[in-house]
Amino acid sequence: MSEFAFRKSSRLLAGHEFQRVFADAKYKISHRHLLILARPNTLARPRLGLVIGKKNIRLAVQRNRIKRHIRDSFRLRQHNLPHVDVIVLARRELDQLSDEKLQSLLDKQWARLCQQVSRDRLPCAN
Repeated sequence: MSEFAFRKSSRLLAGHEFQRVFADAKYKISHRHLLILARPNTLARPRLGLVIGKKNIRLAVQRNRIKRHIRDSFRLRQHNLPHVDVIVLARRELDQLSDEKLQSLLDKQWARLCQQVSRDRLPCAN
């Protein structure tokens, strides 16, 4: 399998894993269209969880498109991210962005996460 695969071990799966991030998010990267919450983990890799609610993104087709873009963006950048558990929450009108704008937004937000984490002297590969 490719080194850029998005394996099960790269995902937050259990409710208690999500709760841990929500309860103790050390890093918050906010944007009008999405919110990223993160906390350091003891694993040797970052992990991703998604909260793409029907309340904010009405159509299932759009929710699935957004999830696909976020997972792909994470998959390609996981080796450059610090060892944190990350939750990405969609906000209203995220589905109005084109694919290119969504990808650009995600690139900027991953960079902001690395910048915040590097202030705490946690390793963040580039």
